[in-house]
Amino acid sequence: MSELFDAVDALVASRSPLPPAEERKRLRQAHGLTLDEVAAVLKVRRATVSGWESVKKSVEPRGPEREAYARLLNKLAELYPAPAAPDPAAPAMFTGRSDLAEARTLPTEPPPAAAATAEHETTRPAPASAGAEQAAPHSARPTRSTSTSHRTGARKTVPAEAPAGATDPGYENGPLAVVDVVDGQVLAYCTGGLVLDVPSRSIPALVDWTLNEAKLGQPKLSGPGKDADPLLVLTEAALKRYGLPTALTHEERIAGRIPEDHKVIRQLHRADWKLTKRGLGPWARIYRPAQGSERNCVQLCVPSWHALDARHWGHAAQLPPAELTRVLGVYASRVMTPRGSTAVTGLELMTALHPPTRASEPDADGKRHSEHNPGSLGKDPVDCAPCEAPDGHPLLKDLPRFHVRGPAEKLFEEAYDWARPMTDAECTLRHLVGIDVNMAFAAGANGLPVGLGAPTHVERPVFDPKLPGSWLADLSHVDLSRVKIGKDKWADLEASLLPSPFTPKGERPEGPAWYATPTVAYAVELGYEVRPLEAYVRYDNGRYLDGWYQRLRDAYLATMADLGVHTDMAPADFLAAMDGYRERDPELAAVASAIKATVKGGLGKLRERPRGDGWRPGQPWHALSRPTWRPDIRAAVISRTRINLHRKIVKHAAFTGQYPVAILSDCVLYAAGGPSPLDFLPYRSGKPLPGGFKLGINPGLVKHEGTQSVLWGEGVRERFNAPGLNLARYIKDGTVTDLDNGE
Repeated sequence: MSELFDAVDALVASRSPLPPAEERKRLRQAHGLTLDEVAAVLKVRRATVSGWESVKKSVEPRGPEREAYARLLNKLAELYPAPAAPDPAAPAMFTGRSDLAEARTLPTEPPPAAAATAEHETTRPAPASAGAEQAAPHSARPTRSTSTSHRTGARKTVPAEAPAGATDPGYENGPLAVVDVVDGQVLAYCTGGLVLDVPSRSIPALVDWTLNEAKLGQPKLSGPGKDADPLLVLTEAALKRYGLPTALTHEERIAGRIPEDHKVIRQLHRADWKLTKRGLGPWARIYRPAQGSERNCVQLCVPSWHALDARHWGHAAQLPPAELTRVLGVYASRVMTPRGSTAVTGLELMTALHPPTRASEPDADGKRHSEHNPGSLGKDPVDCAPCEAPDGHPLLKDLPRFHVRGPAEKLFEEAYDWARPMTDAECTLRHLVGIDVNMAFAAGANGLPVGLGAPTHVERPVFDPKLPGSWLADLSHVDLSRVKIGKDKWADLEASLLPSPFTPKGERPEGPAWYATPTVAYAVELGYEVRPLEAYVRYDNGRYLDGWYQRLRDAYLATMADLGVHTDMAPADFLAAMDGYRERDPELAAVASAIKATVKGGLGKLRERPRGDGWRPGQPWHALSRPTWRPDIRAAVISRTRINLHRKIVKHAAFTGQYPVAILSDCVLYAAGGPSPLDFLPYRSGKPLPGGFKLGINPGLVKHEGTQSVLWGEGVRERFNAPGLNLARYIKDGTVTDLDNGE
């Protein structure tokens, strides 16, 4: 009878249920097993195990190997159950910490235009024909998998995550991939913990694979816009594999690219791929002319060539591939796929949200044409007004060579850099406390009307606070000792303790000067009459930056919420949450830093200056050919940001009698009896002064920047013999050097 039972068991075992081929591969990879390891245990050839995992070949195990294989898969399935499709509103995300073996879930937010799909696709390499630059197409089947991180040493499992920004089935693997080489195999780390095998043996083949098989990219952010090109981030190991240097020479760093005769560039040219004028550098675009709606562009990012500025991305360039994918993937999903530096991306985001053209309605023949997209800056650049032109601009080529333009010739709207000596009363206090406005320039852009077209010159205009432009006006009569702070309410202030709102250095203007609309409007708001002498106004205008502000605001708030800082916190709870938030998750903190840099850098790009040794004053430079070269928009945002800050300072002074000791951009320094902002900010029953400073994470609210002692401040000023030294520059950590002082 026992023989019959054994026969029955053998018969059942010969038909042991097995999961689909793609699930078999997922389970093996989840445990970090290679094909060779499985083959050795089951005493079969490596090709046999590979066949069992191939959907195309449909090879099934038989006999005792089937029973053993089924047992292995059952054990792995217990350890790594197939993940259910994630909630698109809160996709799971791996920690990005190389020292943690277990993963935790972090709340994330999909982009407004897209929710993540539930499927990934894994790929297997196929042999390339002899001498071919491009690998032959290989089989690919979609799986929802947990992928192994493939780092050397102890292998760690990375839970799957919905790819950032993927709704189009063509982009189901997310917007980008970090390409690395492990044990001789080229791997592409995608968002969601997905790892793709890369068969490409050259950069041209890698570009082809990315466009034709990798399913990388990101849907457009606006109806008339274009989908984002896929981004490939090359590690040092990948650079070596594909014949590129792991670091740039000094000369190459200055040039921003490798030489045009490099063998990889020659390979690209032979394969009919092109590079933009910036060549193959830290950020490179490889493309072929588009054919219809077909995408033919891939962007490269090379961290070891300093593509990821440490001032904005922290230590991201040194992260392992999976963790770097996480950082860039979160940024891509919440802002957009990086197109270069944070400054470049900030500018590109403006265009992505307001494309210059759109398709027209069908004409009589049923054809559509390209037409101007209302609310955009259009596809052609416009000249700025002469007063808005920076020194060296072609509009100023007829000026004498050494002529220095004064306030009546040049619009000079910049952020504050102001300080004053402390009063005797302030010196009796113990602390200097700095508060910093969150995303101040983003808040300044919100709801701001800006010009969309060319300026119109007007003589003796009547000032209109709703009309964007540059105004030549005399504001020297505005007296800060008595200002209007409400509809029928005036305040008497110590004007000597306040900066002027009209100049970056806080000095009172001495005569006519050029100002952006928000600055002149504030003079009227303070209760003074203004009669401009002339103006360059823009009748074609709109709130061009609203969508830009909203997307960056949402990205910042979502990231800070992931770090434990929320918008509805009480003041004390907010200060506690901000204390050490970077250490909770340094990778997400790097994303928050990059988002803030995107704001400032994008606005800075609106007035990009010439680069390179070949430029001479009076000659045009490359940035002038962009429709987004708009110094007037930059000036308007900075003007409004500075005015917003001054308005809060005035309200605070009128209510408390406290005045700032120093201001640097969006950081304000006060003397206080205690070390916390709550020791001088006037909260009553948890509510702030209306119109004054309010603690919180939203753009326009303030956070604690740093605290030092009054003795420290006086000592620093005495050390440099500079009673007006701007202490706000050093309040964060108190470190001051001779180099910082610039003397």
